[in-house]
Amino acid sequence: MRANGWQGVRRVKKVRTTVADPAAQRAPDLVDRTFAVDAPNRLLVADFTYVRLVTGVFVYTAFVVDAYAGRILGWACSTTKHSWFVESALRQAAALRAREGHPLAGSTIHHSDAGSQYTSVHCGETIMLAGMKPSIGTVGDAYDNALAETIIGLYKTEAIRKDSPFRTGPLRSVHDVEHLTADWVHWYRAPRGAVGSNGGENPSSVRCRGSGLKLGAA
Repeated sequence: MRANGWQGVRRVKKVRTTVADPAAQRAPDLVDRTFAVDAPNRLLVADFTYVRLVTGVFVYTAFVVDAYAGRILGWACSTTKHSWFVESALRQAAALRAREGHPLAGSTIHHSDAGSQYTSVHCGETIMLAGMKPSIGTVGDAYDNALAETIIGLYKTEAIRKDSPFRTGPLRSVHDVEHLTADWVHWYRAPRGAVGSNGGENPSSVRCRGSGLKLGAA
């Protein structure tokens, strides 16, 4: 790699984002690390990550992903870790599927880690009102929410890193992160055409399968 002038992307030390609320009632784990499904709307996974601004302040970005092909259905950014932004991402996901003519019908599983945002009463109500049933993994175990962790890893390495083609300069505000995230999600969702190694498959499916996760067809 060095002889060819290549350099690998290094992931920096993580900031802890999953903080459990010991007093909260936790939904059962309905997934048990099985992310392979046979159709869209069967399983949605959710998680959020942090983005550090040049000021040292953190912005948090939440994602909701359909496990069938690793498609991002909803996302939201916030300067706080209150539950409203993870709820905004899941409402966005439900609204998108409704616009596409495939509304969530109550049997869709919404799976997340055991962070206090996802175990809050208000978030649980939002999940059910959106046509989903909650599923919660354990605290601090990435394997229990591996698909969402994979999407976040791609987001950090493809969009957030300093030499990312999606960046136009330093990230100074939540609005900068929102614009960058919107551009990346738009690109991430887009099909690449019928010619290529994936035969026109949605790129998210290819990326996730490359990580070792088993997903449905795109």
